[in-house]
Amino acid sequence: MNKLIELKDLTKNFDDQQVLRGINLDIYENEFLTLLGPSGCGKTTTLRIIAGFDEPSSGQVLFNGIEMSKVPPYKREVNTVFQKYALFPHLDVAENIAFGLKLKKVDPHVIESKVARMLSMVGLDNFQKRDVTLLSGGQQQRVAIARALVNEPKVLLLDEPLGALDARIRKQMQFELKKIQREVGITFIYVTHDQEEALSMSDTVVVMNNGEIQQIGKPTDIYNEPENRFVASFIGESNIIEGIMIRDFLVRFDGFEFECVDKGFEDNEKIEVVLRPEDLDIVSPSDAKIQGTVRNITFKGVHYEILVETDKRTYKVQTTDYAEVGREVGLKFGPEDIHVMYPMGAY
Repeated sequence: MNKLIELKDLTKNFDDQQVLRGINLDIYENEFLTLLGPSGCGKTTTLRIIAGFDEPSSGQVLFNGIEMSKVPPYKREVNTVFQKYALFPHLDVAENIAFGLKLKKVDPHVIESKVARMLSMVGLDNFQKRDVTLLSGGQQQRVAIARALVNEPKVLLLDEPLGALDARIRKQMQFELKKIQREVGITFIYVTHDQEEALSMSDTVVVMNNGEIQQIGKPTDIYNEPENRFVASFIGESNIIEGIMIRDFLVRFDGFEFECVDKGFEDNEKIEVVLRPEDLDIVSPSDAKIQGTVRNITFKGVHYEILVETDKRTYKVQTTDYAEVGREVGLKFGPEDIHVMYPMGAY
């Protein structure tokens, strides 16, 4: 894929508060990229700078190698969909979608054709004359997306567009958004604080915290190979344990040595180990090095969440196997289930 947008050493200050601290990010053509992080981490500010609504305090924003930091939004080949869809209540569905094209004085026959294509793409055929105020939240969101896409931008920016929808519609729209992105073949830059949403929709996930990028990678890499404690704890659930990397492929924690698949650390280097709850199996105490007592069990629908207390810590386990409270158990896992990372701030 060709590089479309480059953010270089981007910073942003609001009064005496620095909200972006040296953002470096490459975004490619036809990529679905998600900026993921907690509230206040800088993801929306980054999106607004790409859109041209805010100027960076320092650094560069390049589109196809051309510096765009001072270029106003209407001169950029981007469109934005917000959480509040900002549809025009006095215009029907077709008129809302056609609004930008009419401003550009596009031929009415071309407008009609493009609006019909967009309505079909977002699954709103025969909704042309519908009052937008009578649409459901999911339908209004589709109209907002169609209105943005009809102008044929190179980049679509989406700022938590599903936040106002209920859980069922939200999951449906996650699927629809990814489908639309594949069909139109343009770059989507998506902002969310929802980890499941980011992992299920994205080609690339950018995890942010405190105005900095913590990790960039494919969803599977972000989940399975977190680079630090923040990413490991923010993406999914984790048991995070301090340990020692004895040598390549051998780690020590909780008083025992375990084979692992990690390498490249110094011998006897202090590290942290991530064990995902779903990677732990409850077995007989005699079949595992780590042993403990079941202290709590919660039914979660598709699995049980079990807390096992050892003499070192309490482990969280997610399993379909039931284990009653008070039972003595062992915790078993394989080398591939152990992820070794540097302690926060050690790199």
